[in-house]
Amino acid sequence: MSLWGGRFTGAVDPVMEQFNASLPFDKRMWNADITASQTYARALGRSGVITADESAQLVSGLARVGGEWASGTFAIKPSDEDIHTANERRLGEFVGPVAGKLHTGRSRNDQVATDTRLWLRGECDRIAELLRALVRVAVLRAEAEIDVLMPGFTHLQNAQPVRWSHFLLSHAWAWHADALKLAEVRAHLNKLPLGSGALAGNPFNVDREYMAKDLGFDSFLPNSLHAVSDRDFIVDFLSWASLSMIHLSRVAEDFIIYSSNQFSFVQLADAYSTGSSLMPQKKNPDSLELIRGKTGRVFGNMSGFMMTLKGTPSTYNKDLQEDKEPLFDSVDTIVGCLQIMTGVLSTLTINKEKMLQGLSMDMLATDIAEYLVRKKVPFRETHHIAGRAIRMAEERKVAVNQLTEADFKSLHPAFGSDIVDLWDYERSIETRNAPGGTAKSSVLAQIQKLKEWLA
Repeated sequence: MSLWGGRFTGAVDPVMEQFNASLPFDKRMWNADITASQTYARALGRSGVITADESAQLVSGLARVGGEWASGTFAIKPSDEDIHTANERRLGEFVGPVAGKLHTGRSRNDQVATDTRLWLRGECDRIAELLRALVRVAVLRAEAEIDVLMPGFTHLQNAQPVRWSHFLLSHAWAWHADALKLAEVRAHLNKLPLGSGALAGNPFNVDREYMAKDLGFDSFLPNSLHAVSDRDFIVDFLSWASLSMIHLSRVAEDFIIYSSNQFSFVQLADAYSTGSSLMPQKKNPDSLELIRGKTGRVFGNMSGFMMTLKGTPSTYNKDLQEDKEPLFDSVDTIVGCLQIMTGVLSTLTINKEKMLQGLSMDMLATDIAEYLVRKKVPFRETHHIAGRAIRMAEERKVAVNQLTEADFKSLHPAFGSDIVDLWDYERSIETRNAPGGTAKSSVLAQIQKLKEWLA
Protein backbone atom coordinates (compact mmCIF):
# COMPACT_ATOMS: atom_id res chain seq x y z
CA MET A 1 0.00 0.00 0.00
CA SER A 2 1.50 3.28 -1.13
CA LEU A 3 0.78 6.44 0.86
CA TRP A 4 1.41 8.75 -2.09
CA GLY A 5 0.09 7.20 -5.32
CA GLY A 6 -2.93 9.37 -6.23
CA ARG A 7 -1.04 11.81 -8.43
CA PHE A 8 0.66 9.09 -10.50
CA THR A 9 -0.71 7.13 -13.45
CA GLY A 10 2.34 5.23 -14.66
CA ALA A 11 3.78 2.17 -12.96
CA VAL A 12 6.92 2.50 -10.86
CA ASP A 13 9.99 0.63 -12.08
CA PRO A 14 10.41 -2.39 -9.73
CA VAL A 15 14.08 -1.48 -9.38
CA MET A 16 12.99 1.98 -8.23
CA GLU A 17 10.59 0.45 -5.72
CA GLN A 18 13.42 -1.53 -4.19
CA PHE A 19 15.77 1.46 -4.40
CA ASN A 20 13.23 3.65 -2.60
CA ALA A 21 12.22 1.16 0.10
CA SER A 22 13.58 1.43 3.62
CA LEU A 23 11.64 -1.30 5.44
CA PRO A 24 14.55 -3.78 5.36
CA PHE A 25 16.38 -1.53 7.79
CA ASP A 26 13.83 0.82 9.39
CA LYS A 27 11.59 -2.03 10.59
CA ARG A 28 13.62 -2.03 13.79
CA MET A 29 11.73 1.16 14.68
CA TRP A 30 8.39 -0.67 14.74
CA ASN A 31 7.78 -0.05 18.43
CA ALA A 32 8.56 3.66 18.17
CA ASP A 33 6.22 3.95 15.20
CA ILE A 34 3.41 2.14 17.02
CA THR A 35 3.86 4.23 20.17
CA ALA A 36 3.97 7.58 18.33
CA SER A 37 0.96 6.62 16.19
CA GLN A 38 -1.06 5.72 19.28
CA THR A 39 -0.30 9.10 20.78
CA TYR A 40 -1.26 10.82 17.53
CA ALA A 41 -4.54 8.87 17.40
CA ARG A 42 -5.36 10.03 20.92
CA ALA A 43 -4.45 13.63 19.99
CA LEU A 44 -6.77 13.49 16.96
CA GLY A 45 -9.56 12.31 19.25
CA ARG A 46 -8.86 15.06 21.75
CA SER A 47 -9.01 17.69 19.01
CA GLY A 48 -12.35 16.37 17.71
CA VAL A 49 -11.07 15.51 14.24
CA ILE A 50 -12.08 11.90 14.86
CA THR A 51 -14.49 10.51 17.42
CA ALA A 52 -13.44 9.05 20.73
CA ASP A 53 -14.55 5.63 19.51
CA GLU A 54 -12.47 5.93 16.35
CA SER A 55 -9.47 7.02 18.41
CA ALA A 56 -9.89 4.01 20.68
CA GLN A 57 -10.17 1.68 17.68
CA LEU A 58 -6.94 3.04 16.26
CA VAL A 59 -5.08 2.74 19.57
CA SER A 60 -6.21 -0.85 20.18
CA GLY A 61 -5.60 -1.84 16.56
CA LEU A 62 -2.07 -0.45 16.71
CA ALA A 63 -1.49 -2.48 19.87
CA ARG A 64 -2.43 -5.61 17.91
CA VAL A 65 0.03 -4.65 15.16
CA GLY A 66 2.73 -4.12 17.77
CA GLY A 67 1.93 -7.51 19.27
CA GLU A 68 2.68 -9.17 15.94
CA TRP A 69 6.05 -7.43 15.71
CA ALA A 70 6.86 -8.41 19.28
CA SER A 71 5.99 -12.06 18.68
CA GLY A 72 7.77 -12.20 15.33
CA THR A 73 4.57 -13.00 13.43
CA PHE A 74 4.19 -9.75 11.47
CA ALA A 75 3.96 -10.67 7.77
CA ILE A 76 5.72 -8.15 5.51
CA LYS A 77 4.12 -7.59 2.11
CA PRO A 78 5.96 -6.55 -1.07
CA SER A 79 4.03 -3.26 -1.07
CA ASP A 80 5.32 -2.28 2.38
CA GLU A 81 7.67 0.55 1.49
CA ASP A 82 8.73 1.41 5.03
CA ILE A 83 7.78 0.77 8.65
CA HIS A 84 5.07 3.46 8.52
CA THR A 85 3.43 1.97 5.43
CA ALA A 86 3.64 -1.54 6.82
CA ASN A 87 2.05 -0.65 10.13
CA GLU A 88 -0.76 1.38 8.57
CA ARG A 89 -1.48 -1.37 6.05
CA ARG A 90 -1.77 -3.97 8.81
CA LEU A 91 -3.82 -1.61 10.95
CA GLY A 92 -6.35 -1.34 8.13
CA GLU A 93 -6.61 -5.12 8.00
CA PHE A 94 -7.51 -5.12 11.69
CA VAL A 95 -9.84 -2.11 12.03
CA GLY A 96 -11.02 -1.38 8.49
CA PRO A 97 -11.47 2.02 6.81
CA VAL A 98 -11.03 3.98 10.06
CA ALA A 99 -7.29 3.25 9.70
CA GLY A 100 -7.26 5.80 6.90
CA LYS A 101 -7.98 8.53 9.44
CA LEU A 102 -4.75 7.95 11.37
CA HIS A 103 -2.68 9.94 8.93
CA THR A 104 -4.96 13.00 9.12
CA GLY A 105 -2.72 16.07 9.26
CA ARG A 106 0.36 13.91 9.64
CA SER A 107 3.17 13.39 7.13
CA ARG A 108 5.81 10.73 7.03
CA ASN A 109 8.17 13.67 7.36
CA ASP A 110 7.20 14.45 10.96
CA GLN A 111 6.40 10.79 11.59
CA VAL A 112 9.86 9.46 10.76
CA ALA A 113 11.58 12.30 12.61
CA THR A 114 9.54 11.43 15.70
CA ASP A 115 10.12 7.68 15.38
CA THR A 116 13.87 8.13 14.99
CA ARG A 117 14.13 10.34 18.07
CA LEU A 118 12.04 7.90 20.11
CA TRP A 119 14.11 4.93 18.98
CA LEU A 120 17.45 6.64 19.53
CA ARG A 121 16.40 7.86 22.97
CA GLY A 122 15.84 4.26 24.01
CA GLU A 123 19.18 3.22 22.57
CA CYS A 124 20.93 6.02 24.46
CA ASP A 125 19.47 4.63 27.68
CA ARG A 126 20.67 1.14 26.81
CA ILE A 127 24.16 2.33 25.92
CA ALA A 128 24.35 4.38 29.13
CA GLU A 129 23.78 1.21 31.15
CA LEU A 130 26.50 -0.60 29.21
CA LEU A 131 28.93 2.25 29.94
CA ARG A 132 28.09 2.07 33.62
CA ALA A 133 28.70 -1.68 33.60
CA LEU A 134 32.12 -1.15 32.01
CA VAL A 135 33.07 1.53 34.52
CA ARG A 136 31.90 -0.74 37.35
CA VAL A 137 34.22 -3.54 36.21
CA ALA A 138 37.16 -1.11 36.04
CA VAL A 139 36.41 0.23 39.52
CA LEU A 140 36.12 -3.25 41.04
CA ARG A 141 39.44 -4.32 39.51
CA ALA A 142 41.13 -1.10 40.54
CA GLU A 143 40.03 -1.62 44.13
CA ALA A 144 41.00 -5.29 44.23
CA GLU A 145 44.41 -4.80 42.55
CA ILE A 146 45.40 -1.47 44.04
CA ASP A 147 48.78 -2.69 45.27
CA VAL A 148 49.98 -3.79 41.82
CA LEU A 149 52.71 -1.54 40.39
CA MET A 150 53.59 -1.12 36.73
CA PRO A 151 55.59 1.11 34.42
CA GLY A 152 53.86 4.23 33.19
CA PHE A 153 54.68 5.24 29.63
CA THR A 154 54.84 8.38 27.55
CA HIS A 155 55.70 8.05 23.85
CA LEU A 156 55.64 4.28 24.63
CA GLN A 157 58.91 4.83 26.52
CA ASN A 158 59.44 4.09 30.21
CA ALA A 159 58.40 7.17 32.17
CA GLN A 160 57.45 6.79 35.85
CA PRO A 161 56.11 4.00 38.05
CA VAL A 162 52.35 4.02 38.59
CA ARG A 163 49.69 1.81 40.07
CA TRP A 164 47.91 -0.62 37.73
CA SER A 165 44.70 0.70 39.31
CA HIS A 166 45.60 4.24 38.29
CA PHE A 167 46.00 3.06 34.71
CA LEU A 168 42.61 1.31 34.78
CA LEU A 169 40.91 4.37 36.21
CA SER A 170 42.40 6.59 33.51
CA HIS A 171 40.15 4.72 31.08
CA ALA A 172 37.24 4.54 33.52
CA TRP A 173 37.22 8.34 33.71
CA ALA A 174 37.09 8.55 29.91
CA TRP A 175 34.09 6.21 29.92
CA HIS A 176 32.53 8.28 32.70
CA ALA A 177 32.92 11.37 30.51
CA ASP A 178 31.35 9.45 27.64
CA ALA A 179 28.33 8.72 29.82
CA LEU A 180 27.95 12.38 30.79
CA LYS A 181 28.18 13.48 27.16
CA LEU A 182 25.68 10.82 26.11
CA ALA A 183 23.20 12.25 28.60
CA GLU A 184 23.63 15.62 26.87
CA VAL A 185 23.02 14.03 23.46
CA ARG A 186 19.86 12.44 24.85
CA ALA A 187 18.65 15.74 26.29
CA HIS A 188 19.19 17.55 22.97
CA LEU A 189 17.28 14.95 20.95
CA ASN A 190 14.37 14.73 23.39
CA LYS A 191 12.16 17.25 21.56
CA LEU A 192 9.02 16.38 19.62
CA PRO A 193 8.69 16.95 15.84
CA LEU A 194 5.19 15.39 15.61
CA GLY A 195 2.49 17.87 14.70
CA SER A 196 4.61 19.62 12.07
CA GLY A 197 3.04 17.94 9.03
CA ALA A 198 5.05 17.73 5.86
CA LEU A 199 6.65 21.12 6.45
CA ALA A 200 4.06 23.87 7.09
CA GLY A 201 2.44 22.63 10.29
CA ASN A 202 -0.70 20.78 11.35
CA PRO A 203 -4.11 22.28 10.34
CA PHE A 204 -6.20 20.42 12.94
CA ASN A 205 -4.99 22.11 16.11
CA VAL A 206 -3.56 18.94 17.64
CA ASP A 207 -2.25 19.46 21.15
CA ARG A 208 1.52 19.24 20.73
CA GLU A 209 2.17 19.78 24.42
CA TYR A 210 -0.01 16.78 25.19
CA MET A 211 1.77 14.65 22.59
CA ALA A 212 5.19 15.68 23.90
CA LYS A 213 4.22 14.76 27.45
CA ASP A 214 2.58 11.49 26.40
CA LEU A 215 5.70 10.39 24.54
CA GLY A 216 8.14 11.52 27.25
CA PHE A 217 9.63 14.44 25.33
CA ASP A 218 10.77 17.50 27.24
CA SER A 219 9.12 19.88 24.75
CA PHE A 220 8.13 20.16 21.10
CA LEU A 221 10.17 21.71 18.31
CA PRO A 222 8.77 25.22 17.73
CA ASN A 223 9.34 25.52 13.96
CA SER A 224 7.77 23.00 11.59
CA LEU A 225 10.29 23.57 8.78
CA HIS A 226 13.12 22.85 11.15
CA ALA A 227 11.33 19.97 12.86
CA VAL A 228 10.93 17.80 9.77
CA SER A 229 14.46 18.32 8.46
CA ASP A 230 16.59 18.49 11.58
CA ARG A 231 19.03 15.61 11.81
CA ASP A 232 21.55 17.35 14.05
CA PHE A 233 20.61 14.92 16.80
CA ILE A 234 21.87 12.08 14.62
CA VAL A 235 25.11 13.92 13.90
CA ASP A 236 25.42 14.55 17.64
CA PHE A 237 25.07 10.86 18.35
CA LEU A 238 27.43 9.78 15.58
CA SER A 239 30.00 12.31 16.80
CA TRP A 240 29.59 11.03 20.34
CA ALA A 241 29.91 7.43 19.16
CA SER A 242 33.06 8.24 17.18
CA LEU A 243 34.79 9.74 20.21
CA SER A 244 33.59 6.97 22.50
CA MET A 245 34.91 4.37 20.08
CA ILE A 246 38.25 6.18 20.06
CA HIS A 247 38.33 5.76 23.85
CA LEU A 248 37.62 2.04 23.47
CA SER A 249 40.21 1.78 20.71
CA ARG A 250 42.91 3.34 22.86
CA VAL A 251 42.45 0.92 25.75
CA ALA A 252 42.26 -1.90 23.20
CA GLU A 253 45.63 -0.79 21.85
CA ASP A 254 47.07 -0.68 25.38
CA PHE A 255 45.91 -4.22 26.10
CA ILE A 256 47.13 -5.47 22.71
CA ILE A 257 50.59 -4.12 23.52
CA TYR A 258 50.56 -5.29 27.14
CA SER A 259 49.47 -8.80 26.12
CA SER A 260 52.30 -9.21 23.58
CA ASN A 261 55.19 -11.52 24.40
CA GLN A 262 57.50 -8.53 24.72
CA PHE A 263 55.41 -7.20 27.62
CA SER A 264 53.25 -10.05 29.00
CA PHE A 265 51.66 -7.69 31.54
CA VAL A 266 48.18 -9.09 30.85
CA GLN A 267 46.68 -12.19 29.30
CA LEU A 268 43.29 -12.25 27.62
CA ALA A 269 40.85 -15.01 28.46
CA ASP A 270 40.39 -17.67 25.81
CA ALA A 271 36.81 -16.46 25.36
CA TYR A 272 38.10 -13.24 23.80
CA SER A 273 41.07 -14.61 21.84
CA THR A 274 41.58 -16.64 18.68
CA GLY A 275 44.35 -18.78 17.27
CA SER A 276 46.28 -18.91 14.01
CA SER A 277 45.38 -21.19 11.11
CA LEU A 278 49.10 -21.88 10.62
CA MET A 279 51.00 -21.15 13.83
CA PRO A 280 49.72 -23.29 16.73
CA GLN A 281 51.48 -21.23 19.41
CA LYS A 282 49.54 -18.05 18.64
CA LYS A 283 46.91 -16.50 20.90
CA ASN A 284 45.62 -13.44 19.12
CA PRO A 285 43.73 -10.54 20.75
CA ASP A 286 41.16 -10.45 17.95
CA SER A 287 38.45 -9.01 20.20
CA LEU A 288 40.56 -5.93 20.84
CA GLU A 289 41.77 -5.66 17.26
CA LEU A 290 38.18 -5.68 16.05
CA ILE A 291 37.25 -2.91 18.47
CA ARG A 292 40.21 -0.92 17.18
CA GLY A 293 39.20 -1.61 13.57
CA LYS A 294 35.51 -0.84 14.06
CA THR A 295 36.42 2.60 15.37
CA GLY A 296 37.21 3.66 11.82
CA ARG A 297 33.88 2.26 10.68
CA VAL A 298 31.92 4.37 13.18
CA PHE A 299 33.89 7.48 12.29
CA GLY A 300 33.18 6.75 8.63
CA ASN A 301 29.45 6.60 9.38
CA MET A 302 29.65 10.05 10.95
CA SER A 303 31.68 11.70 8.19
CA GLY A 304 29.66 10.03 5.47
CA PHE A 305 26.32 11.18 6.83
CA MET A 306 27.60 14.71 7.39
CA MET A 307 28.50 14.83 3.70
CA THR A 308 25.00 13.60 2.85
CA LEU A 309 23.47 16.28 5.05
CA LYS A 310 25.53 19.24 3.87
CA GLY A 311 23.98 19.50 0.42
CA THR A 312 20.30 19.21 1.32
CA PRO A 313 18.13 22.31 0.87
CA SER A 314 15.63 23.35 3.53
CA THR A 315 12.99 21.00 4.97
CA TYR A 316 12.64 17.33 4.09
CA ASN A 317 14.49 15.66 1.22
CA LYS A 318 14.76 11.93 0.52
CA ASP A 319 18.52 12.17 1.13
CA LEU A 320 17.58 12.10 4.81
CA GLN A 321 16.56 8.45 4.48
CA GLU A 322 20.29 7.83 4.39
CA ASP A 323 20.47 8.70 8.10
CA LYS A 324 19.15 5.30 9.21
CA GLU A 325 21.80 2.83 8.12
CA PRO A 326 24.82 4.72 9.52
CA LEU A 327 22.87 5.41 12.71
CA PHE A 328 21.73 1.82 13.17
CA ASP A 329 25.15 0.44 12.30
CA SER A 330 26.89 2.78 14.76
CA VAL A 331 24.47 1.87 17.54
CA ASP A 332 24.95 -1.85 16.89
CA THR A 333 28.72 -1.43 16.71
CA ILE A 334 29.19 0.51 19.92
CA VAL A 335 26.76 -1.74 21.80
CA GLY A 336 28.77 -4.77 20.72
CA CYS A 337 32.12 -3.15 21.47
CA LEU A 338 31.06 -2.07 24.96
CA GLN A 339 29.90 -5.59 25.74
CA ILE A 340 33.11 -7.12 24.41
CA MET A 341 35.32 -4.66 26.30
CA THR A 342 33.43 -5.36 29.51
CA GLY A 343 34.00 -9.07 28.97
CA VAL A 344 37.68 -8.59 28.19
CA LEU A 345 38.30 -6.39 31.22
CA SER A 346 36.40 -8.61 33.64
CA THR A 347 38.22 -11.79 32.59
CA LEU A 348 41.81 -10.81 31.72
CA THR A 349 44.56 -11.86 34.11
CA ILE A 350 47.52 -9.74 35.10
CA ASN A 351 51.14 -10.74 35.59
CA LYS A 352 52.35 -8.73 38.60
CA GLU A 353 55.89 -10.05 38.31
CA LYS A 354 56.22 -9.00 34.67
CA MET A 355 54.92 -5.56 35.54
CA LEU A 356 57.51 -5.23 38.29
CA GLN A 357 60.22 -6.46 35.95
CA GLY A 358 59.18 -3.69 33.56
CA LEU A 359 60.19 -1.09 36.14
CA SER A 360 63.75 0.24 35.98
CA MET A 361 65.74 2.57 38.19
CA ASP A 362 66.07 5.19 35.47
CA MET A 363 62.31 5.71 35.88
CA LEU A 364 63.19 7.41 39.19
CA ALA A 365 65.15 10.17 37.45
CA THR A 366 62.38 12.65 38.22
CA ASP A 367 62.59 11.60 41.88
CA ILE A 368 66.28 12.58 41.85
CA ALA A 369 65.33 16.02 40.59
CA GLU A 370 62.58 16.30 43.21
CA TYR A 371 65.01 15.22 45.94
CA LEU A 372 67.11 18.29 45.18
CA VAL A 373 64.01 20.51 44.98
CA ARG A 374 63.29 19.53 48.57
CA LYS A 375 66.85 20.72 49.30
CA LYS A 376 65.83 24.14 47.91
CA VAL A 377 67.60 23.74 44.55
CA PRO A 378 65.56 25.23 41.64
CA PHE A 379 63.80 22.57 39.59
CA ARG A 380 65.15 23.73 36.25
CA GLU A 381 68.64 23.15 37.64
CA THR A 382 67.74 19.83 39.30
CA HIS A 383 66.31 18.53 36.04
CA HIS A 384 69.70 18.89 34.35
CA ILE A 385 71.53 17.38 37.32
CA ALA A 386 69.26 14.32 37.31
CA GLY A 387 69.88 13.93 33.59
CA ARG A 388 73.63 14.01 34.20
CA ALA A 389 73.25 11.31 36.86
CA ILE A 390 71.45 9.07 34.38
CA ARG A 391 74.14 9.71 31.76
CA MET A 392 76.87 8.88 34.30
CA ALA A 393 75.19 5.56 35.08
CA GLU A 394 74.77 4.76 31.39
CA GLU A 395 78.43 5.50 30.68
CA ARG A 396 79.46 3.21 33.51
CA LYS A 397 76.92 0.58 32.38
CA VAL A 398 75.29 0.41 35.80
CA ALA A 399 71.86 1.27 37.17
CA VAL A 400 71.57 4.76 38.64
CA ASN A 401 71.06 3.36 42.15
CA GLN A 402 74.53 1.80 41.92
CA LEU A 403 76.17 5.22 41.83
CA THR A 404 77.83 6.11 45.11
CA GLU A 405 77.09 9.04 47.40
CA ALA A 406 80.37 10.55 46.23
CA ASP A 407 79.24 10.23 42.62
CA PHE A 408 76.12 12.19 43.42
CA LYS A 409 78.00 14.80 45.42
CA SER A 410 80.23 15.35 42.40
CA LEU A 411 77.08 16.48 40.59
CA HIS A 412 75.79 18.73 43.40
CA PRO A 413 76.82 19.22 47.05
CA ALA A 414 73.19 19.01 48.25
CA PHE A 415 73.18 15.24 47.76
CA GLY A 416 73.54 13.31 51.01
CA SER A 417 73.45 9.79 52.37
CA ASP A 418 69.63 9.80 52.25
CA ILE A 419 69.80 9.53 48.45
CA VAL A 420 69.48 5.76 48.94
CA ASP A 421 65.91 6.25 50.13
CA LEU A 422 64.92 7.10 46.57
CA TRP A 423 65.47 3.60 45.21
CA ASP A 424 62.00 2.37 46.05
CA TYR A 425 59.22 2.32 43.46
CA GLU A 426 56.46 2.26 46.06
CA ARG A 427 57.93 5.32 47.75
CA SER A 428 58.07 7.14 44.44
CA ILE A 429 54.42 6.35 43.74
CA GLU A 430 53.35 7.43 47.22
CA THR A 431 54.89 10.87 46.73
CA ARG A 432 52.35 11.51 43.94
CA ASN A 433 49.62 12.11 46.50
CA ALA A 434 47.99 15.26 45.17
CA PRO A 435 44.37 14.65 44.09
CA GLY A 436 44.37 12.77 40.79
CA GLY A 437 47.79 11.24 41.36
CA THR A 438 48.89 7.62 41.48
CA ALA A 439 49.43 7.43 45.27
CA LYS A 440 47.20 4.93 47.03
CA SER A 441 45.18 7.62 48.81
CA SER A 442 44.54 9.43 45.53
CA VAL A 443 43.51 6.25 43.73
CA LEU A 444 41.17 5.31 46.57
CA ALA A 445 39.60 8.76 46.33
CA GLN A 446 39.01 8.23 42.60
CA ILE A 447 37.43 4.86 43.31
CA GLN A 448 35.11 6.43 45.86
CA LYS A 449 34.03 9.17 43.45
CA LEU A 450 33.21 6.66 40.73
CA LYS A 451 31.36 4.45 43.20
CA GLU A 452 29.21 7.40 44.20
CA TRP A 453 28.43 8.06 40.54
CA LEU A 454 27.56 4.41 39.98
CA ALA A 455 25.30 4.20 43.04
